[in-house]
Amino acid sequence: MVDKFDWPVRVYYEDTDSGGVVYHSNYLNFMERARTEWLRSLGFEQNELMGQHHCIFAVHSLNMNFKRPARFNDALLVQSEILKVAGASIQFDQKVLRDGELLCKAEVKVACLNSNGFRPMSIPSFMITRMQGEC
Repeated sequence: MVDKFDWPVRVYYEDTDSGGVVYHSNYLNFMERARTEWLRSLGFEQNELMGQHHCIFAVHSLNMNFKRPARFNDALLVQSEILKVAGASIQFDQKVLRDGELLCKAEVKVACLNSNGFRPMSIPSFMITRMQGEC
């Protein structure tokens, strides 16, 4: 449906543990930023989606595997690729790379929710159209 979306990330001191290695939960932050920037690249600001369409996205589930550590000051690349769009969810394959080497990967399912009641809602058709236009 959509080509890969790449987002560069620099590892800051605050992202690491006392040994200078990226703390495991910060990979989730890097991936969240990449998904946000992917939406922005399609012309969607999350605050506008919520305010005008009552649409928010929340992580439903994820499966994550760690391969190699990232360290302080590393330049990383987060790759995001859509595996599936189905009604009220988007399934992503996300990878964190350093110089082409896989450090971490995750399959992330994101649910589209109505911001008023936090109940699942269909992804708005105008968003689906824009996602398909990026093929």
